[in-house]
Amino acid sequence: MEIRLMTIADYDAVYGLWCQTAGMRLRSNDDTREGISRFLERNPTSNFVAVENNEIVGVIMCGMDGRRAYIYHTTVKEPLRGKGIGKALLNKVYEAIRAAGIRKNGLLVIKDNEIGKGFWRSQGWEERHDVLYYSINM
Repeated sequence: MEIRLMTIADYDAVYGLWCQTAGMRLRSNDDTREGISRFLERNPTSNFVAVENNEIVGVIMCGMDGRRAYIYHTTVKEPLRGKGIGKALLNKVYEAIRAAGIRKNGLLVIKDNEIGKGFWRSQGWEERHDVLYYSINM
């Protein structure tokens, strides 16, 4: 297995993997080819895919604003889960975050995504109960 930086050329395969992932919520305005292209341009060193036999089997996206890093749309192809691919992707993101000098990181998990919550807990992430998340579509 190879872990490499994600490029916009990976979009179709990555989007297909996201669509096959239970608990993944995609947004029509953010997760288009154009939206992901903008995200990759702004964050060129922190988005990765796992490739096995020329097939993308995992993805992790991370955006950094200079103060915080946020992880998005992490998944591994279902039959390959539990083999360390997600952890390997996460470690690549950690390397990119540290290289940027960022120490505080966050992510969002859909409330009923038990598989996702279990993965993040197993990696040492803690659920917070002291904040509320707000958003607005513009």
